[in-house]
Amino acid sequence: MARVLLIDDDAALRDVLSFALEDFGHHVESFGRGEAGLAEFDRVKPDVVVTDLKMPGIDGVEVVRRVRDLDARVPIIVLTAFGSIADAVEVMKLGAYDYLTKPYNRDELKLTIEQAVERRNLLLENQTLRDRLRESHRSVEFVYASPAMDAVLQKIRRVAPSDATVLITGESGTGKEVAARAIHGYSDRWSEPFVAINCAAIPRDLMETELFGHAKGAFTGAVKDKRGKFQQASKGTLLLDEIGDLSIELQAKLLRVIESGQVDAVGAEHSFQTDVRLIAATNANLEELVRAGGFREDLFYRLNVIPIHIPPLRERPDDIPALWDHFVAEYSKGDPVRSTPGLSRALMTLPWPGNIRELANFCQRMVLLRESDLLDEESLRLGSGEASAVEPMRSTEETASAESAPFLGKLPDAGISLPDLEREIIVRALAKHGGNRSHTAEYLSIPRHVLLYRLEKYKIGKEP
Repeated sequence: MARVLLIDDDAALRDVLSFALEDFGHHVESFGRGEAGLAEFDRVKPDVVVTDLKMPGIDGVEVVRRVRDLDARVPIIVLTAFGSIADAVEVMKLGAYDYLTKPYNRDELKLTIEQAVERRNLLLENQTLRDRLRESHRSVEFVYASPAMDAVLQKIRRVAPSDATVLITGESGTGKEVAARAIHGYSDRWSEPFVAINCAAIPRDLMETELFGHAKGAFTGAVKDKRGKFQQASKGTLLLDEIGDLSIELQAKLLRVIESGQVDAVGAEHSFQTDVRLIAATNANLEELVRAGGFREDLFYRLNVIPIHIPPLRERPDDIPALWDHFVAEYSKGDPVRSTPGLSRALMTLPWPGNIRELANFCQRMVLLRESDLLDEESLRLGSGEASAVEPMRSTEETASAESAPFLGKLPDAGISLPDLEREIIVRALAKHGGNRSHTAEYLSIPRHVLLYRLEKYKIGKEP
């Protein structure tokens, strides 16, 4: 059964058509004027629109135009007199699905309606498949648990539908390319190419042809035309990673492309129009580079339309267990490898200067060198190869001092709450050092960011 919206100013014909369509098993709502039918379009939610071509007021031509604007997936069948077939053909050029001549043939009407409904169902099915593909494409491995990264992802979702240029900043290994792919995945360009180029990995004399392409014969060795990254990313997204390493000369050419949309391939006689979403990423401080004369100020402002900063892993330790579990599942390849809670806590105390990339590499080593399917604190040495790499926050003297320190009290027979004990120690250590967090962290032999995490966890310093 289909919902049919019927518009015809001929009341007798309208009744006959309604009866026939209902006899075919469809639900019909009929109107005598185009204005009335269009006003009820959203309520009826038709699967098919059947409209007369010649009507007073809003005629069939205007009905076709407006229905196409309201929902282009709804097929429109136009009714016309035999002498107006040429007009019906013109209306089909505007988007009508088919036309029927009056007096209509019952079998032809039945078949045309069925074909129109089938076409709509195919369009809806295709849209559903595209939506599923889009969601699958969008399922970028954006693994996190911290509020800081949740804020980053929310910003990505807000800016992705626009074509505004995005500048992603953050230390090496924080996941800037993953963020760029997420922007592409949430954008309307999701089905088009995502192309990335590392501006620091390509020699300067080759960078121009890599970005913009070259024409055959442009220089010795140019035996054929080469498509640059801007052409490869046409209608999609281009990521310029490590943009701070781009030479001043190429910065000027890139600025021209951003301002005009015109790309000049090396040795080509004519420029071509580009249509790409541009994302830049860097681990450098571009503002300092601008002040030092190493980066064009006008290009910086062109790139920095939407700034997104990815915080380092040491500032978001809550993400470490989630990332660790993700990498364990990836590198174990189906083996039942598990990690103990103690290992997760130990991982959260390490500084990870290489950020997520370092954590991933460390996890891969541990999984490959494991002696059992249970990873615990003792397994840390498998990933590091030596204790000093696993415990970089303690010197030998500090370790010895900590091991020789007197115990703080006798264990009660009734049991003890470890979180309460940890909180009490932190409060007393803070008081001992006058609230100085750096001195307190040093005294407790833990990194400062771990202390800050514990202060937030136990709400220390937030009491009324």
